Amino acid sequence: MTKLFPVLGASLMIAACSSTLDSVTADTLITDVDIIDVQSGEIRPDQYVAIRGEEIIWVGDNAEHIQALKTLDGTDQYIMPGLWDMHVHFGGGEKLIAENRDLLPLYLAYGVTTVRDAAADISESVLQWREQINNNTLVGPTLYTSGPKLEGKGSIWAGDLEVETEEEMNAALDQLQAMNVDFIKITDSALTPELYLKAVKEVKKRGLPISGHIPFALSVTDVSEAGLDGIEHMPYLLKAGASNEAEISAKVKSGELGYWSALPIIRANFDEQVALSKYRVLAENDTAVVPTLIGSQIIAHIDEDNHQSDPELALLGSGLKATYSWRVERAEQKAAADPNEVTERKARFAATRDLLPLLAQANVTIMAGTDTGYLNSYIYPGKALHDELAIYVQGGLTPLQALQSAVLTGPKWLGKSAQYGAVASGKKADLLLLNSNPLEDINNTRDIATVFSRGKAYNQQRIQTLLEQAKAKVAAQEAEEKH
Repeated sequence: MTKLFPVLGASLMIAACSSTLDSVTADTLITDVDIIDVQSGEIRPDQYVAIRGEEIIWVGDNAEHIQALKTLDGTDQYIMPGLWDMHVHFGGGEKLIAENRDLLPLYLAYGVTTVRDAAADISESVLQWREQINNNTLVGPTLYTSGPKLEGKGSIWAGDLEVETEEEMNAALDQLQAMNVDFIKITDSALTPELYLKAVKEVKKRGLPISGHIPFALSVTDVSEAGLDGIEHMPYLLKAGASNEAEISAKVKSGELGYWSALPIIRANFDEQVALSKYRVLAENDTAVVPTLIGSQIIAHIDEDNHQSDPELALLGSGLKATYSWRVERAEQKAAADPNEVTERKARFAATRDLLPLLAQANVTIMAGTDTGYLNSYIYPGKALHDELAIYVQGGLTPLQALQSAVLTGPKWLGKSAQYGAVASGKKADLLLLNSNPLEDINNTRDIATVFSRGKAYNQQRIQTLLEQAKAKVAAQEAEEKH
């Protein structure tokens, strides 16, 4: 089972008789609703949940003392905390700032009430949106961001802070702290393994969370021991299970092997016990894993579904949709050059997906994340998280474990468990009211009746309004471009 984290849960509920309580005013009272405790998997039936402002102020089996401006009947419905997507991107350059901003309401429409931006090239705008959302002047999910990520000189990614000495690295970290980022993101396209490890250790000294990609020359255990708090993407976990990982890494470093040509060799030498021994190191060090599997699934099966009929395309600006082509074209070129490529990438996706039960067995923290954003083809804001959770269950996790990855582990990683993760008094009123039970079928997270974001209710009518507004804006943009 994935690592569980203690929440206050039922201990925060007041069970006193209503006659001993003073009258309390609330904005919204949800009546007769079944509460899903995502920590334990238990359901508390026929409960009352009162919301005032952005917080839950009462949870109990009666609410005679609550005077509410609005009452919402929750009979035969389930309530749980809102979902967190712990890996998204806002980017594509200044020309796409408006299109990126327009994605924010889409997350709420699909019940994703918090996102973690994992760096790109419009960080200044993302930081502004974070504050505007916090001040309730912009509609969107609660937003945490790394700002620009840390990289080496000559990075392949736009917007990075590029460093090649310890002095430059420390100056970059000073800059990020001055920006008041929520965590540090580090990647490896041009950063040496030696400076990478020094950066991780320095960030930990400064008291910030850090997550990232991993240099091929290093193992997951190397970066975990150095203090890396989060590993983004699953292929690193596949590599860790190769019985000859050190040999493969050396060949890639020397140029004898390329990254993609190494992957079949990794799979051929995968050893479950080797993998488990390394995953347990991650668990001991509280190094979390963000699988981001939906994108791999899409590309692995692009020959079966080119996604040109996806209704979600109507929600995305033309500039963002244009960025999708590079990944699809690369997949098509590889398939044209190698008749085994399609079979290989499907096998690669299945192999990474099937690591999930091993991570759970080793008690590794799994954080749900999608890689939604520019460049990442057909991974749609909000919807993709439901797709990601479905993959987790297909890969061997239980629906409860999948829910925990999208409700408990994100707040824990960011130090926000006191505010999020349960339907309990004192918690933020970021909630999902569902028509059916996601513990029985993970796809029931899609069966949304109402989303609460910072206490504001979005029923199906309001959700449809958000979606229709997005469609209208895109349609107007595309009509103008045609002229």
